[in-house]
Amino acid sequence: MRIRSKESNGAASKLMAMAKKGSSKATIFFIFVSFMLFCAFLPVFAPLPSFHSHSPHRSHRNTVNRKFEIASDRFWRDGEPFQIIGGDLHYFRVHPEYWEDRLLKAKALGLNTIQTYVPWNLHEPAPEKFVFEGFANIEAFLKLCHKLGLLVMIRPGPYICAEWDWGGFPGWFHSINPTPKPRSSDPTYLQLVERWWDNLLPKFVPLLYDNGGPIIMVQIENEFGSYGDDKAYLHHLVILARDHLGHDVILYTTDGGVRENLEKGSIRGDAVFSAVDFSTGDDPWPIFNLQKEFNAPGKSPPLSAEFYTGWLTHWGEKIATTDADFTAAALENILRKNGSAVLYMAHGGTNFGFYNGANTGVDEADYKPDLTSYDYDAPIRESGDVDNSKFNAIRRVIARYSSVPLPSVPPNNEKARYGPIHLQRKAFLFDTFDFTNSTNVFESETPMPMEYVGQLFGFVLYITEYRAKRGGRILFIPKLHDRAQVFISCPSEEDGATPTYVGTIERWLNNKLSLPDVKCHSNINLFILVENMGRVNYGAYIFDRKGILSSVYLDGEKVKGWKMFPIPLHNLNEMPTYNPITQASYSAFSEIRSSRKKLTYKHENTSKEPAFYSGHFSIDKSSQVMDTFISFSNWGKGIVFVNDFNIGRYWPLRGPQCNLYVPAPILKQGDNFLVILELESPDPELVVHTVSEPDFTCGSSGMSLHQL
Repeated sequence: MRIRSKESNGAASKLMAMAKKGSSKATIFFIFVSFMLFCAFLPVFAPLPSFHSHSPHRSHRNTVNRKFEIASDRFWRDGEPFQIIGGDLHYFRVHPEYWEDRLLKAKALGLNTIQTYVPWNLHEPAPEKFVFEGFANIEAFLKLCHKLGLLVMIRPGPYICAEWDWGGFPGWFHSINPTPKPRSSDPTYLQLVERWWDNLLPKFVPLLYDNGGPIIMVQIENEFGSYGDDKAYLHHLVILARDHLGHDVILYTTDGGVRENLEKGSIRGDAVFSAVDFSTGDDPWPIFNLQKEFNAPGKSPPLSAEFYTGWLTHWGEKIATTDADFTAAALENILRKNGSAVLYMAHGGTNFGFYNGANTGVDEADYKPDLTSYDYDAPIRESGDVDNSKFNAIRRVIARYSSVPLPSVPPNNEKARYGPIHLQRKAFLFDTFDFTNSTNVFESETPMPMEYVGQLFGFVLYITEYRAKRGGRILFIPKLHDRAQVFISCPSEEDGATPTYVGTIERWLNNKLSLPDVKCHSNINLFILVENMGRVNYGAYIFDRKGILSSVYLDGEKVKGWKMFPIPLHNLNEMPTYNPITQASYSAFSEIRSSRKKLTYKHENTSKEPAFYSGHFSIDKSSQVMDTFISFSNWGKGIVFVNDFNIGRYWPLRGPQCNLYVPAPILKQGDNFLVILELESPDPELVVHTVSEPDFTCGSSGMSLHQL
């Protein structure tokens, strides 16, 4: 999807423009180079076959007498005219045990088609390590759609946008030197795409509609016209897709409904169908007429491939909402003339783990990370609730145009409050490191990006030292991605190098920081804890490497001699063998030997030093295991794990999101464990509360809803 501006007239308008360990040698980030060397690239730019030509590579015979096609400016299913009334529902944003629940509610809304992206980084978290289980079990999701009688439009990218980390590209791209250039004809990048699609696309073949499955259309790239005009790249993707999927399936592109975007992002002729998207409330029919210019005669059924039911929200903004009746009326304006539409989103879901994306404004420093919630003000809410005005308004419209009676509406899932959860501090973050004998340390004269030390998500701790100076020092990091908490310590002091918090540097402020005047008989230790808050997923600045990306300056002079400590906190669908978070859950931190003395705080619970907190709550009966929300309204900023599942980030100080959604399948009868890494200011009472409703009123930004 594309980023839009927020306009006061109520229409949801879009923006057009949206090392080696222990060594100073920087060879660590070349560990991925070997897989680049085993293949060569042949640029391919050839005329494309039409929908009905035959693949020179493979044959996919239609043995079930099914056909989905385009003719006479209509979609046709098995010889009958067909109107796509679809909705986006992303399997990777919903717990797999809730896929059926959400799909049944989508069907009750009146949808006959589900559209979903495929995030490359979830399925290939490390080079040639392909994952198709758990949240990544796309085949199971597609088969479930088929079982429930829902067709599928699938969007395998390789770029998806989707407010997902780096638009779906794997972070380990940044570990390759030189870094592949995504969304281009760069040979290294195309080799990686070919390997990815060689593992992905064959899974779709038995699930194509003509082969008896649910998939009616496969998208090529995603809104490429808003980014570039490398037609050779698009042609190469089409040839790859045809080689795997044959020439009967409809391939499609989606671009904003203006001429410039369609010129750059579409492929004229009848080889690839060009769909459009546009702002909710725009008159769709002039745009659909423009769409016809980019499709062959008779091959342009009007399709809004992203009909916006709501919008995303960044940290620090008011929660975005759209009027239910306005949205429903805009949808009817498409459906009443036999147009087709796909709701974006039908159900948003959740950015679990570290996978949220981010956007930028006027420049790279104008950085805007997305919330953990991807509720999107969609008709099916984040927790699956359908008892709301938007669901009802859209359902009433669809019912007038559906070819079959709509199913009854399932009830909302039950929610539970499990009371307050009292926590104990298990360890300060710095106490988990052995700074003198660690084997998991990288050394370099200058700071290294996170990806170069093998840390793709979460945090890296940067450490150096500097000479004390009367009057203090001024710290400046020209390029920081994305947020750093700064600490100093004097090793010669009696407390043994206890880090003291001195301030925070944020990418979007590009602020300098004054380090205090410290009397110290040795060099002062400087600790910079850097958080990756999500890679940019849209626009000109998507090449978003993380960590400290420049030299660090004290009073204008470069600081040299750095140590980098990765912090192994697992992401969605990951379960590493060693994890300090898991250890904290079971009080294992009490056994960690620290290389420095523990600091005794006068007010321990309000320490600014990042720390792990752990607690548990009990559920007596299996029938009491229900969805819940955890409220962090009195906490600062951090991440939370429930039963070792990464629920995501909280930041009520910035807002607007106060509560994090916890799906029932994550919980269990008996004891349930909660672990928090609080970065700034824990609740003085060290308690969180389970509640039964979402809350988007935190922070100065979240005091009221923002109507789009």
